[in-house]
Amino acid sequence: MAEDSSADIGPDKSLLLVDDDVPFLTRLARAMEKRGFEPKTAETVAAGLAIVQSDPPAYAVIDLRLEDGNGLDVVEALREKRQDARIVVLTGYGAIATAVAAVKMGATDYISKPADATDVTNALLAKGETAPPPPENPMSADRVRWEHIQRVYELCDRNVSETARRLNMHRRTLQRILAKRSPR
Repeated sequence: MAEDSSADIGPDKSLLLVDDDVPFLTRLARAMEKRGFEPKTAETVAAGLAIVQSDPPAYAVIDLRLEDGNGLDVVEALREKRQDARIVVLTGYGAIATAVAAVKMGATDYISKPADATDVTNALLAKGETAPPPPENPMSADRVRWEHIQRVYELCDRNVSETARRLNMHRRTLQRILAKRSPR
């Protein structure tokens, strides 16, 4: 299977991976290398922009929320440097508004975490208007709810009372949800 996908990659196999989750970044880089790509990794927007400026890659997988800013800055810079780049935006906080913004800035596709290397490869190599096949293990409804609560909690600077007010839920209920592990 790896041989088939490497044939689809083309002559320029350069791939930029930008994510601040280092274990995930390392695993994804190894998996993409096995599929025929030549990955370069960055953990910050600044590092991603530096790679784009010095050697714009043919492919990119960029996390939306990074420690030092927004991954869409890297998407925009790459699109300016290289019109033909195939860019996938990857995030743990999937929302329609951010998906639309990512595509408007030049992303080819938008994938919610958890995504595996097969999902990423399918999105990077999808041709034309055809969408990649749906993920093998989509997030459960409980996981999507939990992700949404976590996103709002982060946007409220981890303020439980403000998060509960915005989600229209009781503060104690929210505290119990936040204390539990994430659902699968």
